[in-house]
Amino acid sequence: MEVLKHDVLVLGAGLAGLRAALELMRASNGELDVGIISKVQLMRAHSVCAEGGTAAVLRPDEGDSFELHAWDTIKGSDFLADQDVVFRFVETMPEEIYLLEHWGLPWSRRPDGKIDQRKFGGHSFPRATYAADKTGFFEMQTLYDTLQRYADRITPYSEWFVTSLIIRDGKFLGLTGIDVSTGQFYLLVAKALIMATGGAGRLYAFTTYSHSATSDGLAMAYRAGIPLADMEFVQFHPSGLIPSGILITEGVRGEGGYLINNKGERFMERYAPQMMELAPRDIVSRAMITEIQEGRGFPGPGGLDYLYLDIRHLGADKINERLPLIREVCIKYAGIDPIEEPIPVRPVAHYTMGGIRTDINGKAYGTENVWAAGEVAAVSIHGANRLGTNSTAECLAYGKITGQEVVKYLKQEDRHLPDPPITEAEAEERRVMKGVLQMSGKENPYQIRAELRKIMGQYVGVFRDEQGLQTALSAIKDLQERYKNVRVEDKGLVYNTDLISVLELGFMLDVAEIIVKGAIERRESRGGHARTDYPNRDDENFLKHTLAYFTDQGPRLEYEPVRITHWKPVERKY
Repeated sequence: MEVLKHDVLVLGAGLAGLRAALELMRASNGELDVGIISKVQLMRAHSVCAEGGTAAVLRPDEGDSFELHAWDTIKGSDFLADQDVVFRFVETMPEEIYLLEHWGLPWSRRPDGKIDQRKFGGHSFPRATYAADKTGFFEMQTLYDTLQRYADRITPYSEWFVTSLIIRDGKFLGLTGIDVSTGQFYLLVAKALIMATGGAGRLYAFTTYSHSATSDGLAMAYRAGIPLADMEFVQFHPSGLIPSGILITEGVRGEGGYLINNKGERFMERYAPQMMELAPRDIVSRAMITEIQEGRGFPGPGGLDYLYLDIRHLGADKINERLPLIREVCIKYAGIDPIEEPIPVRPVAHYTMGGIRTDINGKAYGTENVWAAGEVAAVSIHGANRLGTNSTAECLAYGKITGQEVVKYLKQEDRHLPDPPITEAEAEERRVMKGVLQMSGKENPYQIRAELRKIMGQYVGVFRDEQGLQTALSAIKDLQERYKNVRVEDKGLVYNTDLISVLELGFMLDVAEIIVKGAIERRESRGGHARTDYPNRDDENFLKHTLAYFTDQGPRLEYEPVRITHWKPVERKY
């Protein structure tokens, strides 16, 4: 087995990973040797799909402030966010917007030439900084281009599939992975690791996520002993395009789009009369599902009943200027032109609020030298519900913070590369290449994956209850047993996507179990976790984070209090 060595490894090459790598180089004056590992090509990460904008306080002279952004975020989180973290986040963001500006990002402009910002759900001030409706793409391109300044110090590993983290006594020693293009198995060793592997949305069939988002990083950290926090909180974005699930950005509603039912009503007046379509995503998604369940939706394919998102009144000029990608997506994937017809949408799995539990600096619990940034992390900025545009912002803010923290760690004393953990790496190679690759049982892994997604969609969606969650947990346990008897048809090495799919499925089953177990035990409704049998928020018993630790019998749950430094919880009204 070949051993590769770097000062720092960044696992994941989306917004958080690229921003972290860039900060590692900037903070170290380009002296570090950094490896960036990505399961796809470096510019194909899911972050390019982000559309609507990135939140930052750029207009204090016009009424915005750090306190207002923090309040909107904490209220939007249903008071499960750690408030000290939220303030650090909002105070970090303006500089990130200006840095991207200086690095060449083409932000959309106001008539006076200043960077423009649009309205977004749950924000009481228009602070969504945007580049038309292709914000994530332009942010990724800008970071990638800027990173080329340090090309001689950065080694990219594109199309590598990492199978395990090796952590001994709380210290990261290395990780194991497959170069998918050759099938060769490697051990990579480093002094520190930044996790930036994104979320778990492909656990659902109707989802906005790219196919690569199969919860690998979450499961690897969990298996290595790092706790995952608040995994029961899954965000459903109000507007997934029918029938594909492709994201129709919240920026559509920020620009003035209406949600209407089959009676032609702007029904959000019943649920959030002040903010209407720009209420937080959890509230809008629950309202939409309620409308559909009560018969005010339109019949859709495969049970995907839907409502309309109407922007015809905006006019062709505004749509073509502000929402060109959305128009293109609607024409190509739904056969409708939103200039002339309303867009068919319904709530769609979109974001993982939980993740690797970290401290305020992004360092993973119980570790000396592992950090996490972006959607894979639970710092916790978003608590029980994320506000739109705070996700790309978190990737930038905590990419920067974790990069700086790693450089500080390496400078504290003369850090040496650990001895390669050969024993653990060889055991993992046997598990994967002699074990999983050679599996030839009777179970079809793709059938198991399809059943898992159906279970999650049916029982762990916008609304949940005890009976449905227990049914889901039992079904997932059954799928885990069936997984032990799957077959890998392709026994080759080069681009063996069959093997990768089976490894992904193992990770997905682990994370699905954590989500459901946490949802069963949280007997309240808060943010993205809505229990019809416990419809109220219960601050007395559940104003706390769920922590899930790995055991051979399944996740062991513990809890820790939310850090409340500024505002006590109040009723959310919009």
